[in-house]
Amino acid sequence: MNVNKVVSNPLNLYRYLLRQCKKLPTNAQDHYKHHVRQSFNSHIDETNPERIRQIIERAMEDAEWIVKKYSKQPGM
Repeated sequence: MNVNKVVSNPLNLYRYLLRQCKKLPTNAQDHYKHHVRQSFNSHIDETNPERIRQIIERAMEDAEWIVKKYSKQPGM
C-alpha cells in the first residue's frame, strides 16, 4: 500500500504520525506525540491546498527520518 495515498488529508496525516510514534522507543514517544499534536494545532486553520500538500510531504519525510534514526540505535 502506498502511504501517500493513505495520507491524503491532514487528519489522516495526524493518525499516521501518531502510529509512527509507536515505532519509537518508549522514552521518545511522548515527546514526538506532543510535537505532532502541536504541529497539527498550529496548522489547523491552513486552507491553501498547495501549502497543505507541502506540510504533508515534509511531515512524511521528517517521520521517516526520525523512525530511521531511532532504528539505527543499539538496544532497539
